[in-house]
Amino acid sequence: MGATGYLVIRLLNMILWPYASTITHWPNATLNSQLYDVYIPLFFMVGAAAGTKFYIDQIRTLHRLQSALRAGAEQELQFLRSQINPHSLFNSLNAIYFLIHKDNTLARETLLRFSDLLRYQLYECNTEKIDIAKEIACVENYIAMQKLRHGGQYDVQFSKAAGVKDFEIAPLLLMPFVENAFKHISHRAANSVHIQMERTNGSFTFMVENTCEPSLPGAPGGIGLSNVKRRLELLYNGRHALRIEPGTAQFAVTLTLQI
Repeated sequence: MGATGYLVIRLLNMILWPYASTITHWPNATLNSQLYDVYIPLFFMVGAAAGTKFYIDQIRTLHRLQSALRAGAEQELQFLRSQINPHSLFNSLNAIYFLIHKDNTLARETLLRFSDLLRYQLYECNTEKIDIAKEIACVENYIAMQKLRHGGQYDVQFSKAAGVKDFEIAPLLLMPFVENAFKHISHRAANSVHIQMERTNGSFTFMVENTCEPSLPGAPGGIGLSNVKRRLELLYNGRHALRIEPGTAQFAVTLTLQI
């Protein structure tokens, strides 16, 4: 502020001096008068501007904090509702498992896979980040369930590079894409779901491609994809890229995360 005031005084002297050289008494000739006429008004102007900006920043910060608190409370309520009496649920699943005839290995294996998925969602996803190995195990369980359900009529392929390990991601971030691939698969004879994971130069890439039916005009978008887009914005803002390529016969998703 001092430098600004000094520059203002010098500019005023340079501009006005040629036109006021004949004036015998210049009102701002002394340093005290210049300090009074320039620095004090400038001090109040800068102070008022800084105070206004500080007040606006505080209001914005308070608004963001209140929004975050509301979102956190809503998320906690949803999470608590999702965990209503989980032990009773697992006891029921165990009872169903023993009611299934031992010769019905397909039903028993499917129920075990489902139990593992449920256990992962209820007990292991309570943190902000989770080891990628656990998320991969969840994906593999879901794929195995779908293979048991559909038999050999679908071409289901899952591959991951050797480097996809020893890092963490947000839990259940990949599952909506996998679920979406099996949910919206076409009803043609030849169907496929191909899932691939890679890791290169600090980036994790997740690709899902599946056959699909042509989209109807005006058909609503999937809630799962909308939710995962919002999670990516909140958790990986500026550190992710999501490319969705809908087609008449193929649907492809590529997600890249900076890890």
